[in-house]
Parts: sequence; structure tokens; C-alpha cells
Amino acid sequence: MLDQVKTDMARTNLAPIPMECDAPHLKVSGELPRELNGTLYRNGPNPQFDAPGAHWFVGDGMLHAFHLENGRASYRNRWVRTPKWLAEHDAGRALFGGFGRKLPGAPAGITDDGGVANTNIIFHAGKLLALEEGHLPTEIEPGTLSRLGYCDYKGAIKGPFTAHPKIDPVTGEMVFFGYNAMGPLTPALSFGSVNATGVVTRFDRFEAPYASMVHDFIVTENHLLFPILPITGSMERAMRGGPPYAWEPEKGAYVGVMKRNGSAKDLVWFRAENCYVFHVMNAWEEAGRIIADVMQFEEAPLFPHPDGSKTDPQKSRARYCRWTFDLSGNTDRFTQTYLDDLTGEFPRIDDRRAGLSNSHGWYACANPDLPMFGALSGLVHVDGKGKRLGHYLLPAGDTISEPVFVERGPDAVEGDGWLLAVVWRARENRSDLVVFNAQDVEAGPLALVHLGHRVPDGFHGNWVSAE
Repeated sequence: MLDQVKTDMARTNLAPIPMECDAPHLKVSGELPRELNGTLYRNGPNPQFDAPGAHWFVGDGMLHAFHLENGRASYRNRWVRTPKWLAEHDAGRALFGGFGRKLPGAPAGITDDGGVANTNIIFHAGKLLALEEGHLPTEIEPGTLSRLGYCDYKGAIKGPFTAHPKIDPVTGEMVFFGYNAMGPLTPALSFGSVNATGVVTRFDRFEAPYASMVHDFIVTENHLLFPILPITGSMERAMRGGPPYAWEPEKGAYVGVMKRNGSAKDLVWFRAENCYVFHVMNAWEEAGRIIADVMQFEEAPLFPHPDGSKTDPQKSRARYCRWTFDLSGNTDRFTQTYLDDLTGEFPRIDDRRAGLSNSHGWYACANPDLPMFGALSGLVHVDGKGKRLGHYLLPAGDTISEPVFVERGPDAVEGDGWLLAVVWRARENRSDLVVFNAQDVEAGPLALVHLGHRVPDGFHGNWVSAE
């Protein structure tokens, strides 16, 4: 498994970069829309040191900030200086191998309990937060990208905090959850909410059917949904030297549904065919049902079976899929309907429609002849029924990050704006920030912001307006 990851890194854009830098005046091809005033923040794993046996998922977080203002562009990147990063920086070598595992010779008093803050970066209630699902949020200073410390909302939350909280576009409330809520590889989940002023208004826990890696969850206007899918966690397996997380389909696929204003004791569990989902595009309520659009894998990628054997690479590819839950109580099964046969990941919408029905969505599509990750090579635009509205492919060998939608203005209709993404140019081994008209991705980029180095393939990011 790890040998394959290293092979993929050698021929793709997964390997880390060794430096931090500032580029105050970047060359622009085309013309940046003058309405684009703000910063695109991106996060992803960028290990400071090579750690034997470490999974790509657990590399140190590196933030990339593209600031756009009046048609000009600048760039800054910084490692998130977590306690782990600082300890390894001082030691001059890796001290941890991932998932809290110390390497031989690591000082006795050092832990990586604070995590690596490497998965997402969001702005809510005046705070810029770097997130990864195993630990508390890390607050970041927006201009310098300096780490300000952990954010536990004055002690109101404890334990892991998802990399994918949902912000209600109507109320400004941020809804969150955390898995492993009672310790590593445990089946407990926490959940709660932070209001628009940054005050925690709820924090609770419940026990899932088994310990699962729960990367994302689902929020609608009136409901919360928690997918418990069979990438399973096992402390016993890890203690025997096996994979801490593994694909174990015999455990079954569950989704717990509860009212947003309800209690964990009211959770109703739905079942379906085994699958795995890292990312949800959006979900909404419709005629007594919940509709959720997700990127669904038949088998999990990146994680092996419990015995260490690989999953089927042909089944370890995500496709755009619609889940439907009948809330009438007539069945405990939910349906899964693929809406496209194109492989893809990192779905996004106009976030002003989060939890409500949407008419536009976008995701990065993949080259089916290459491994799932490190092969995202184009963009797809879909309508609210899953129909493909546009499709753009990069030149052969180039890869693209998650597309981020930016509305033209506060009063713009849904989908009127731009898509921002980072593209790796394979032949030149460097990256561009690309700007598309969100309604016409097939026309190609309106503007390219050119970097002199590459931004490694990473995870998630968001736009923060200058306003």
C-alpha cells in the first residue's frame, strides 16, 4: 500500500514542497474579474520530513493563500506550526509515523495530540480555522498565515472536530460533528453547533454501530445525517501491527438521521448497499424525503482490507450518486442512484444553497486510466437533477484541485460567478490558479495566475471576500 503511494507520488503532484515563500506580484494571463476581491485559502498535507510508514493523509498541513485585488494577484504559503511541526522542526527529523504512532528515538514527553491541521480552511464568526478531523480547529491569522492556537470556543467543545462543518446560509449557524469522540478508534460521535456570533449553542454525543472513518456528513434545513460506512477503525488491529483503518464491508453501511432540533436518542438508522463516501455535494428536503448528492465509491480507495490486501482499483473510483431517504417510516433502506458514469471527486455548490435544493453543482473529474487521486484532470458542471451542463478537460498530464465557487456579488442569482481552482502543469512542474466562468466551464479559463513553483495536490479550501 505505502509502496504504491510512493510510486504515485513520484509520477504525480503528491510529493511535498520544501519551502515557504511570498510572491507579491504574480503574472496573469487573460484578465482577472475586478469583482474578485479577496483570498482563496487552500489546505493540504505537506510533510516537513519523510516519516517511515506514514499515510499521505497525515502529512503536516500547509496553507496556500492566493490574494486577488483589482485585477492583481499575490501568493503566500506557510506550514501550520502545530506542536508536532515545531517538535520535529527542532529535532530536524520526523518523530511520528501517523495516527499518533511515535518513531524510535522520539523523546518520551512529546505527543502529536494537536494534530496536523491539514484538510480544510474555513472562515466563520470572524475566525479563520484550519481543520482536520482528528483534533480541535486551529485558528490562523488571515494575513500572515501564522498559527494563533487551538479554538475550543472557551471550552465549550472537546475532542475531534470535522474538516467539513456546514454553515447555514440563512442563519449563519455552523453545524459540526466529530468521530472517535471518546478516544482513538472508538464508535462514539459528537455533534453540535456554533451560532453566527461564535457561541457554541449545542454539544452532544452518541454511539454509532461501529468505529468508522466519517469524513463528511449531511445537513439539511431540518435534519442531520451521519454516514457510518465500512472504513472501520480498530485499536486491537492496530496493536497487532495491522492497519488502524481498513475496508471491512461485512460491517454494513448505515446512515443515522435525526432532527436538527432533536436528540441523539431519536436517531433513526437507515441501511443500504456497501459503499464509501468522502464528500457530499449538497442535500435538501423534498416531499417527505431527504435527497443527498454524494461522490460514492463501491469500495474505499487508499485503505486496505484488514489483512493488508488492496481493494479493487476499478471499484475504488467515486461517481456522482443520489441518495434518497423516505421519512414516512415505511422502510429503513435508502436508495442509491448513480447520476453519471464519470469518475470524480471534490464536489462543490454555490454555498448560499447549502442544505437547500440547488440548481448548480461542480466537481473535479478524473482520468479513468490513472489512479483515483492524483489524476483529477477536469471540471464538470451539473444541474440540480444531475444533468451534465458542461465538461472541461485539462491538457494531458495536468491535474486540478477542488473547484471553489465565488458569487459575482451578494445579490447574484445562484451559480452566477466564478470557479477558482489550482492546476498543476505536469510538463513545467509548476502550478497556476485558474479562474472559470462558473456557467461556462467548457469555454476554459478566463484568467490564469502563474506561480513559479508547484502547489502539491491537496484537499480543500474556501474563498474569503475582502468585505
